[in-house]
Amino acid sequence: MLVLMLVVAATLRLCLLARAQPLCRWGCPPRGGVLPGVGEGDLLYFSSTTAHLIQHPCKKNIALYLGRQMFFTRDNFKSSLLPLSIPTSMKVGIPEVTSAHIADSVLLLVVNQKVYIYDYEANSWNASIGIEHRVSRISGDNCCYSGHPFCVDISNSVFAYLHGDQISQTNVYFSNTRGYRFQKFVYEKQAELVGSLGGIFYFHSLSQVGLLLIDQGKARFSYSEHPLNTSFGLPFDYNGTLDILITPGQKGILIFWFQKSLLVSRNSGQLVYPIHVREGPNTLYSSISEANITIHSVAANEYELAVLTQENNLYYGSLGILPSSLIKFAGQNIWSQEAALMFTDVGRVEILTPLPDSVFPAFDFQKCPVNIQAILMDPQLRVDVCKAELLQGDFDNKMYSIDMNSKLELTALMIPRPGMSLVPLAMVSNPHSLGLQAVIYEAGYTYDGNVKHRLNISLRQQHHWGRADPNFTSSIKRPTGSTITLDIANKEISCVDLKPLVCPKFFEISACHHGILDPVGLQDNYSYVIEREAYDPNFQGQKASEDLVVDYQYEKLGCPHLVYYNTPWKPVVELWREGKFQEVIKAEFVLLEVHGLFTYTYSLTAQTALCRAQPQNWTSIMENAGDKWPFAWDRENYVSCHDPDNDAPLRWPNVPYQILGGPTANKVIFDQRNGIYVFYVSIVDPYYSYCHLHTTFSVYVYGAFPLSIIPAAVTIIPLMVAMLLSVWLAYAIPKLLHTEKGLRFKGFWIHLCRRCRKACACFRGRS
Repeated sequence: MLVLMLVVAATLRLCLLARAQPLCRWGCPPRGGVLPGVGEGDLLYFSSTTAHLIQHPCKKNIALYLGRQMFFTRDNFKSSLLPLSIPTSMKVGIPEVTSAHIADSVLLLVVNQKVYIYDYEANSWNASIGIEHRVSRISGDNCCYSGHPFCVDISNSVFAYLHGDQISQTNVYFSNTRGYRFQKFVYEKQAELVGSLGGIFYFHSLSQVGLLLIDQGKARFSYSEHPLNTSFGLPFDYNGTLDILITPGQKGILIFWFQKSLLVSRNSGQLVYPIHVREGPNTLYSSISEANITIHSVAANEYELAVLTQENNLYYGSLGILPSSLIKFAGQNIWSQEAALMFTDVGRVEILTPLPDSVFPAFDFQKCPVNIQAILMDPQLRVDVCKAELLQGDFDNKMYSIDMNSKLELTALMIPRPGMSLVPLAMVSNPHSLGLQAVIYEAGYTYDGNVKHRLNISLRQQHHWGRADPNFTSSIKRPTGSTITLDIANKEISCVDLKPLVCPKFFEISACHHGILDPVGLQDNYSYVIEREAYDPNFQGQKASEDLVVDYQYEKLGCPHLVYYNTPWKPVVELWREGKFQEVIKAEFVLLEVHGLFTYTYSLTAQTALCRAQPQNWTSIMENAGDKWPFAWDRENYVSCHDPDNDAPLRWPNVPYQILGGPTANKVIFDQRNGIYVFYVSIVDPYYSYCHLHTTFSVYVYGAFPLSIIPAAVTIIPLMVAMLLSVWLAYAIPKLLHTEKGLRFKGFWIHLCRRCRKACACFRGRS
């Protein structure tokens, strides 16, 4: 499905050096209860000499501090904390942590080149399964918009790799289970790539896997999918070992940093450039190194960036669409080797330092809160006031799904300050997949006389706009994601409180249609028996060893449809969205009886369906089903036998053609058997929808006479013999009566009848 996360970002303006008021005031460490369960075992420590802080992008109160000691908090460092340790039963050896990532409700750590998982909700530790080689880094992302499966998949996806290894021979591992189980990740043409591995990331805003190559002081990204897999991102200087920070929100913004370098990319690594630094009204440096700054800690949220330096200075900038620079705030004694930065809210930064308790083994965190908005309002800074009074949309905090051939209309309202003019700017992070068209017009006035501007944004799949070259658009068969960003190009840095507008939406299909059967009996714990001759639990068409008792799930299936056994049948599949009927699905789909019943076939064969290649069937699909067995046939692995690019030879033209719908008139033919069939239906046409549309429904087949217990040969052969004998006697007896033997035979029966009559008469006389 095509997922859109709508974000409003801010751009930087060049500002003056702040010196008028203290940057922040150190508060006394809070006194709270000690968090239990993480203080026993081998004490973990971070491999870097500078402290790092990882904050959960969705649950802001959850964070991990990495330094000479490591601390994990679930209340934003309000409680006293014991240093994080791993149980000795895990046998990690040297407890050195080289990388960490928070994936939804678990904490992933690379300890001594192996991956371990701490489920902080269950307070349990586990070692990852499936990694057979050394790893030093992990990477992942989190989706905060909803519990939608697409959003869950983002949070579940994790890479593990060995940083600096030769890329042509390195082993990369991927997990879609939040790191519990990994498998080798195969990157196409990896053996042909030159350089060392700087990282591998899943860029959901671009629907690409990006691989960072480092060679001779230069770095560039390679991408996994069309059309970006035919070239590389633009190269950039790679000095030192860069930490790569993926900002929240799936906007494609990356921060690359180490002590003497700070780079940014707003398009998932396709273009990477240094961040400029502003110090004073007339001093602008093109990079961190030119400004002679030594970075200690970096923090970022969806649209802001903060940098703490060893020179006791704090720098602030915004992460908007347009190129940005950092502003330097007044220096004070805020830096220490253990200090770390984090955003607590929009325009609010905290500098944290762990302090050991003099009595207990726990640590408290001293905090120095920084109110960015208050500092920017200092008159001595001469920062222009925000030109925008309002920027809002009906898509605030939502996420949308756009299906194939669909269109999405969004609306935003923009109100400038009196006498000001604003320049709105709308962009998508994945133009290969999503195209937009925007129209702005005046929509009245406010009570103060300000002009209201309405912005209408139309979004469609780029392929269907018809304005892009096919070599530019992504594959129409592949579901992709994109992020639309609505920004004000001439917005001041003082517009701190304008937030992103994001939202999710999705649909399902309904599959239960009530028939004419009485539902009372079905609801009363109804069960039925499938004969062992009619089903195979392995779905191979072989008879089972015993009968199967099935409990009918009325709550899920409702009343079954009535189907006459001797009439070819094709189900009518309907698409429903939020309880409303949309259309009858005419795309290709497949059926499978969920209990293994095989007493049905199809009206068409591969030959009569006019297949050019050998068609797929359930048997061939199940051979490679893996964890999806048996219901593995879907739009991703379906290959049409009518596709001219399908080169599978048609070796068995008489096999049943098991695909319904689409260009053929194929139907289901039931055997002579009455009973309930529960079918799984899956839409396999890759051009109908990006969603995996599937459901289950039931039918009741009636009208079939019971099969005879006596074999047919036992009854048919004697019947045929009797019929032939009767015909022969009807011909032979009249002809025989006219011969001498016939007359004797006839006289014998006459004489016998007369004697019988006399005997009967004597018997009556005596009576």
